[in-house]
Amino acid sequence: MTKFGYTLMTEQSGPRELVRYAVAAEEAGFDFEVSSDHYSPWLTEQGHAPYAWTVLGAVAQATERVGLMTYVTCPTIRYHPAVVAQKSATLQILAEGRFTLGLGSGESLNEHVVGEGWPAIQDRQEMLREAVDIIRSLHTGELVDYRGEYFQVDSARVWDLPDEGVEIGLAVAGNRAVEQFAPLGDHLIGVEPDADLISGWNKVEGAKQVGSEARAIGQIPICWGPDKEAAVAKAHEQFRWFGGGWAVNADLPTPAGFAGATQFVRAEDVAGSIPCGPDLDAIVESVSAYWKAGFTDIALVQIGDEDQDRFLAEAAGPLLEKLRAAAPA
Repeated sequence: MTKFGYTLMTEQSGPRELVRYAVAAEEAGFDFEVSSDHYSPWLTEQGHAPYAWTVLGAVAQATERVGLMTYVTCPTIRYHPAVVAQKSATLQILAEGRFTLGLGSGESLNEHVVGEGWPAIQDRQEMLREAVDIIRSLHTGELVDYRGEYFQVDSARVWDLPDEGVEIGLAVAGNRAVEQFAPLGDHLIGVEPDADLISGWNKVEGAKQVGSEARAIGQIPICWGPDKEAAVAKAHEQFRWFGGGWAVNADLPTPAGFAGATQFVRAEDVAGSIPCGPDLDAIVESVSAYWKAGFTDIALVQIGDEDQDRFLAEAAGPLLEKLRAAAPA
């Protein structure tokens, strides 16, 4: 059965609001909730960037049923992988087994802030491989010493470990990333509805198979609202960065850079790629691209902080009914 999630978008909401939305999303019937992990918003109009791990700790205590996940954490520059191993284990204990650690190679926007520079993509992927190895090793509870090309760990042990362990989802895009990371991850994370990602993942020797052992988790922005023109304007104001694609988005360092890169993106361009307005059937049609590509889990991003309460109270329930009726069982 296809599962549908709600995105705790740290770039557009403050920490107290995010916890409130998490509770409301669980009550509305979402299956899981994912959180972005940002140091900066994509655009200044979004206006927020609270610490995702503190928010998720509060959400773990405020909710009871929904799965939780980072979408995604970069465990290589802003965070050392030994720290990610510790905090993900702690969060899993607080969540009582509901947490999945989503990892990726990151974006300059969030990682350059610690002054360590921004490596080339091949280096970032090798750093992620080492990070996953370190996290897996520390999650055994054993004493770990590690000497890699990029990371060192000296006599480290994670003392509080969840009985369930911590499953890891890995963000992949392109054949090389799939071949590298499929054997290392419990689940696939994809940023676009590309069936080749899933078929490629399932062909890699040693990979957990999507559809049986592994989940394929995607994410799609929507801008529901009773006034379509207002919804299009909101999506353009706060989400026009989305059209740049991840090859561009990974390398721009600041919200000002994203503003400059998207200054010629028109409202109609955004409306052509993001479903906007009150038409729930149009949203279902857009979301369907993911399950048609073979994704098992799809998280929705409702654009705009001021619209979250109304979306969750009025639209989320009927939308989930339509999505579940249309998606494959």
